[in-house]
Amino acid sequence: MLTKAKKAKIIKDAKIHDTDTGSSDVQVSLITKRIEELTKHLKKNAKDNHSRRGLLQLVADRQSHLKYLQKNHPKRYEAVIKKLDLKKKA
Repeated sequence: MLTKAKKAKIIKDAKIHDTDTGSSDVQVSLITKRIEELTKHLKKNAKDNHSRRGLLQLVADRQSHLKYLQKNHPKRYEAVIKKLDLKKKA
């Protein structure tokens, strides 16, 4: 689970302007961090199917945000992919 401090740091690193908390860039960054934490959890708890379902939903949500960025803001999309070290589909 993301604490308020972790979440604030992620938002600070990903925001586009001073009051930005909900842009796709920020959302992708937050979702990516949650995916990383859930992945660690599932390595320890392999039979936790409820968390696995949540993980799949987060991955789909992140994919939707990335698709939006790629279609409407290609430069921001490239920056997010590079910053978060996500691989593009070939």
